[in-house]
Amino acid sequence: MRGGFARPVVNLPTLSALLVVAVLSGCSLFRSPPPPEPEAPVAASEPDVASEPEAASAPDAASDTETPEAKPAPRKPRPAPVRRRRPTPPPPAPASAPVAPPPQPLVQTKVIERGTFRTLLDSEVQKTDGKVVGRAVDMVAGPGGKPQEVVVNLQGFMGIGDRKASFPWSAVRVNPQPKTPAITLALTPAQLQLTDRPKSGGAQPGVGEAGPTRLPLIDATVERANGAKVGRVVDVLLDGGADPLAVVLDVSGTLEKRHTIAADWSALHFVTKNNALEAQIEMSDQQVDASPPYANDQPVRAVSPNPATGAAPAASARGAQ
Repeated sequence: MRGGFARPVVNLPTLSALLVVAVLSGCSLFRSPPPPEPEAPVAASEPDVASEPEAASAPDAASDTETPEAKPAPRKPRPAPVRRRRPTPPPPAPASAPVAPPPQPLVQTKVIERGTFRTLLDSEVQKTDGKVVGRAVDMVAGPGGKPQEVVVNLQGFMGIGDRKASFPWSAVRVNPQPKTPAITLALTPAQLQLTDRPKSGGAQPGVGEAGPTRLPLIDATVERANGAKVGRVVDVLLDGGADPLAVVLDVSGTLEKRHTIAADWSALHFVTKNNALEAQIEMSDQQVDASPPYANDQPVRAVSPNPATGAAPAASARGAQ
């Protein structure tokens, strides 16, 4: 034997077997792999089924050694339920304060339309036959303010022989139509003789004189009960029935522009004071200032104090003049 590795002994049957194995393995190398199988489509509408929890495996009963029982996991404490407090209802809206009523007017007014009255002062006076005999210059009021007499300035010839004469108020007729003699005297025969034969020498005795029961109104002072002056009478308004409706008062001060108002006749009070009859009206300076002015060409608004505003205050600077 020679040195080195021994040669393997290959016989013919072994070599044939090896060739067959090589041919078979080569065929498998060149064969194409089968195509992959398509995956089944998953339905989109099917919801995912939650995996069921696996059941806990039962403890092995066949174990020889006893294992200690597993303690249950401690439960997590549940948080105390939070009770939400109901929101406090808003307080009720405060009731709206009652609207204060408008202040009471200081004076009450009564409208006297033009064409329903005539003024007394300087109005023409005629007899029933239509003859004008003079002009009215005054009215004499008695207790309670009832008219007693009318004072007429009787006309003479060309102004000569003019004189004043008084006639009973019962003979007075008033025509409210404008542009006509305002007063007609329905006189008796004896009274007609007096007007037909005027005499010079001034007025009749007692004409225009004041007394405890007589008050000539024109230029009379109207005061409050406390003696404070309110105004001076400058005219009297008469209706168609010869009843006085109002007096026109000059209420202007010493240095003021002339200011006249119409005072309702019903607001006057006639009282005897210091043995003389006088007219009073309870109107404060504020009420006088709040009175609408009197104008010859406008409807007359006769005023009277509003009793809701209280009585007139004490005498003021104007009343003390």
